[in-house]
Amino acid sequence: MEFIVEFLLKLLSQLQTPTLAFLIGGMVIAAFKSKLQIPQPIYQFIVFMLLMRIGLNGGMKIRDANFIEMIPLILATMALGVAMVFLGRFTLSFLPGVKTADGIATAGLFGAVSASTLAAATVSLEESGVAYEAWVPALYPFMDIPALVTAIVMANIAQAKAGGGDAPEKIQVWSIIKQSLRGSALSALLLGMLLGLASEPKSVFDGFYDPLFRGMLSILMLVMGIEAYERLNELRKVAHWFAFYAAVAPIVHGLMAFGVGYLAHLAFGFSAGGTVVLALLAASNSDVSGPPTLRAGIPAANPSSYIGASTSVGTPVAIAFCIPFFIGLAEVVFE
Repeated sequence: MEFIVEFLLKLLSQLQTPTLAFLIGGMVIAAFKSKLQIPQPIYQFIVFMLLMRIGLNGGMKIRDANFIEMIPLILATMALGVAMVFLGRFTLSFLPGVKTADGIATAGLFGAVSASTLAAATVSLEESGVAYEAWVPALYPFMDIPALVTAIVMANIAQAKAGGGDAPEKIQVWSIIKQSLRGSALSALLLGMLLGLASEPKSVFDGFYDPLFRGMLSILMLVMGIEAYERLNELRKVAHWFAFYAAVAPIVHGLMAFGVGYLAHLAFGFSAGGTVVLALLAASNSDVSGPPTLRAGIPAANPSSYIGASTSVGTPVAIAFCIPFFIGLAEVVFE
């Protein structure tokens, strides 16, 4: 009983952080039909700034990292990305009213990674005083790309079988990977990491990117809250099972990754903070690079189903619930 009370108190304390307050604030003003709008170019610039900061910090830290620790976690992260898509695909296939293409695209989006959730997670950990290996956010592409590739390959196979074929046409896997890498989110993160590795960006990091990080994130959370509420109308047009899946999947995926992180902790001392970041990478669902990749790769899928499920339910659950949940869980489990 004491364990449960302690955990709930820590969960409630996390819900009071500015990051979550701005997300909820955005949803509230959208519900009251506010005319407040953040122009799309500003939103894109904010995402770029946040991921550059994460990438620069990660790149500078990777130089001092233990690569022996990174290799098994890279492999585990890739396996998680694929496993989450398989789990989502077969879960949604058993739910009534869910079309195959829509289910696969939704599973792919929930297996991929959210830039906004990653940024919110790093700030929440720093505000809580929880240390983590700065290279862990660099696992982003190793989960994101395998998930998107797996979903598109699955959709091609399903389409071929539905059309009476035995095998799909040749799938351009490398083309999907290139498209993912060229997406704005991954490009910014990888560029920051490369610059952090190959140069000495500490002065510009300390003087520009780091001081603006929390303020930029608060605006992003406000935008995410507004968009989450507005996307609810789209989600109402498709099977309500998408909303159920979107509410449950982030928690299940996060627990899967938390378990992997805990095993890494037992094996070679992977930190509690690193485990939380890994869990939140898995709990997130892509909001920047994933949707256009899936639109191109699975054109038969209805964007209202997978984007609506992700934006209106999945992302708020990942940020408002999973961030405090996994921070609180780590504080209890790793004590």
